[in-house]
Amino acid sequence: MLGFWIITASAALATIAILGRALLSESGRAPDDAAAFDMQVYRDQLTELDRDVARGVIDAAEAERARVETSRRLLEADRKARAASAAASPPPGLTRAALVLSALVVLGGSLGLYAKLGGLLPGTNAGGFALPEVMPDLPLATRKADADSARAARPGQAEMEADLPHWAGPPPEASAEYLETIDRLRAAMAERPNELKGQKLLAQHEAALGNFAAAHRAMARVIAIKGEDAGADDFTQYADLLVLAAHGRVSPEAEAAIRQALKIDPADGIARYYLGLMYAQNDRPDLAFPIWRDLLEGSDAGGPWVEPVRGQIGTLAALAGADYTPPAPRQAPARSGPTLEDIEAAKDMTDAERGAMMADMTARLMERLATRGGTPQEWAQLIGALAVLGDTERARGIWGEAQAVFARRPDAVALIDKAAQDAGLAAPLAFDPQEAQANAPAPTPSPGDRPGDGPGDRPEDNSDNSSPVSPAPDGAIPGTAPEASSAAGPEGLPGPGGVMLSEPLAAMTAGLSGDERMMLLDSLASQFDDELATDGGPPEKWAMLLEALSALGETRKARVIWGEAQKYFANDPEGLAILRPTAEALGVAE
Repeated sequence: MLGFWIITASAALATIAILGRALLSESGRAPDDAAAFDMQVYRDQLTELDRDVARGVIDAAEAERARVETSRRLLEADRKARAASAAASPPPGLTRAALVLSALVVLGGSLGLYAKLGGLLPGTNAGGFALPEVMPDLPLATRKADADSARAARPGQAEMEADLPHWAGPPPEASAEYLETIDRLRAAMAERPNELKGQKLLAQHEAALGNFAAAHRAMARVIAIKGEDAGADDFTQYADLLVLAAHGRVSPEAEAAIRQALKIDPADGIARYYLGLMYAQNDRPDLAFPIWRDLLEGSDAGGPWVEPVRGQIGTLAALAGADYTPPAPRQAPARSGPTLEDIEAAKDMTDAERGAMMADMTARLMERLATRGGTPQEWAQLIGALAVLGDTERARGIWGEAQAVFARRPDAVALIDKAAQDAGLAAPLAFDPQEAQANAPAPTPSPGDRPGDGPGDRPEDNSDNSSPVSPAPDGAIPGTAPEASSAAGPEGLPGPGGVMLSEPLAAMTAGLSGDERMMLLDSLASQFDDELATDGGPPEKWAMLLEALSALGETRKARVIWGEAQKYFANDPEGLAILRPTAEALGVAE
């Protein structure tokens, strides 16, 4: 916008300069020059008369008569010249006043017109819409009023859904047994519509099947049953399902749920995201931009809305007339994987203590999946950990539940099935939502893994979403330069693949059978990989990830991790020097 104001100011000053030059320059120069010429002619005639008399060309009497007439004309020319000069020279004070008035008209009039027709937005330095090829030339006030009127008159949720294709049915990957279970749940909720737990499960599993219309109807029942006890999360989840059912558009019903969530919890990130999305979809970037800006600047990198906002806020800022550069991502809180201190302490643990530590890690993971959801890798990790701990029945139950949760993700189901089969599990137990514990509802996929892949993101067949939001891309390994400490070389007990494990990993896997050791290493590798990809970490943890992958025979992935580690430690040669011996010993370094 600075360039725009420089051009505007230059044009205004040039206009004032042109007017000033015209006002301050001498006027009537042409009449003065003509009179002076006439007077000079008459003076020359008088001189010529004296010469004619001296040469005897005319007599003295005739010369006198000619001199009188020429002198009379000279006097008349002088009188006209004085009169013209007086008329062409206005008072200096009046000239200066006219110049000041002209400057005020040019500057004040220009700003007034731009404020009406342009984009001086309230609360911002400058505004306007940066896409005139798609925006009509309207006064800003009219444009805002039109946008607000269109938003108030936009179709409701039912009308939006009526214009979209109906639900095509469950995905082909969903098992017949699971679909029968969901049918029983639907029938039970039709008979018992006021059962809170059942309606919550129905909303969750309808969403997992992609039946978002049925899911938001069930969630509406949840809110109605809870009444005044309904929380911000309930309204946010309801709004989320409404948006998904409308293929990414925010309906008036979704807006009402969003505002109710913000009334309960003004800091709710997903509700703030959707509120900004609603304004962006309804031609009010001046309102959407500050909402998303504040949300982005106050969010950790792990927020499910961060990447969609970061990817589109530049366009939104331009539409709002703001010059904005998003800040660097804030580091997300550390995940719940084992710390270096946990692993180091494992060297002095007894078998019972190591088992207790594994059980604690597994319980924390199970709790996180039950309350916040997670990735397919985390579900596979939980199944493997339960199998290692000998809790095969629960592992099979989690396996069946995971198949239900990721029914629309055949790649995720394949990954989970492989992990369960590698753990020696025979078959998954049928998951019955009605038999889930009241205080431990079935975990749902994390926002990055559910259909839509993020708040406000639409299903793949959404072609009419007018919002500027696009799915968040997968990120590279972020983080800050770690602190260097002691080297971690491959020494100790051999892993399942014959790789010599370093002392901490060897201590953790001591006393385990080959299959148990493989499952533990696989669990640790999944945790390390997820944690380092999100938050980064010290070289020792990267080294243990390389060891675990190599021991599991995943040499190709270990080479990929080594490449990512080199990028991560590009500005930390000491950290890379600590990690390199491990990579070279494992044969994954270049």
